Amino acid sequence: MRHRDTVIGLLAGLLVPLAHAADSDAPLRFEAAPGIGVQAEVAEDGSIAVQLLPSGKRLSLPGAPDVDGNSRLSAEDVDFDGRPELVARASVGMVNEAVAVYRYDPASGGFRALQAETHGRDNCGGLMGLTIDAATRTLTSSCRSGPMWYTDQYRFAGAKLYLYRAERVLMLGDTLNAALRWVPADEQGPSAVWRTFDPTGRVLESAIADGLGAPPDGPLRSQQATVVPARLFLFDRPGAPSTRRYLLQGDRVELLDEHEGWLKVRYRNPKSGAVVGWINVND
Repeated sequence: MRHRDTVIGLLAGLLVPLAHAADSDAPLRFEAAPGIGVQAEVAEDGSIAVQLLPSGKRLSLPGAPDVDGNSRLSAEDVDFDGRPELVARASVGMVNEAVAVYRYDPASGGFRALQAETHGRDNCGGLMGLTIDAATRTLTSSCRSGPMWYTDQYRFAGAKLYLYRAERVLMLGDTLNAALRWVPADEQGPSAVWRTFDPTGRVLESAIADGLGAPPDGPLRSQQATVVPARLFLFDRPGAPSTRRYLLQGDRVELLDEHEGWLKVRYRNPKSGAVVGWINVND
């Protein structure tokens, strides 16, 4: 009983709040699983030196070093299972933050890096500037490249992390303004195509909306616009050679998607219901 009490007392001393960060020279301490204590600190070479307690097992994990080889360690519940993960954060350049997340693996008695299935559709190439929303069980990654900010969102399907939502900023010229007119909301950034994916990478929905920040939880809400010319031809697909359908000046449409200078729009006809098609804004 005396040995058991000693172990319990040792583990109790290791517990810290789930979002505790090791900002000082003191090691980060937390409980990764029932009865498994963790002590972690950044080594001189930028790696993370980990010791498991009470076993005393030692591990070395790659950090998320900045140009000076520094990482900031914290314990955060990234996968929403009620137990914290080991998180390393480091500044990259002037505004970006690289993030590495390690989950405790009871089978191996070690840690595994958290990696997401993105199907090559993410913007940031990893969990940059990671924020965690427990209410929606969503991870948000944000990064800056040149003058633009980009956002990726992730969710879990079981133990698998997958790209749930991502944006692609629109790069269309003045021809768009000749076809459609809309009034952006206050403080709205550049327009972007947002897409929601399932765990297999299939697109569930798309909408053109504000690209400055992640859209609110729930179905995507499309930017609306009105038709400028007297007639605006509506095609079945991008690049279609001809069509008999068209929209009239003043018709209000929702902007759904973009492909090589073609915009997918939806017009809600008061008599026949929703009409979906593509307009050519290259010409």
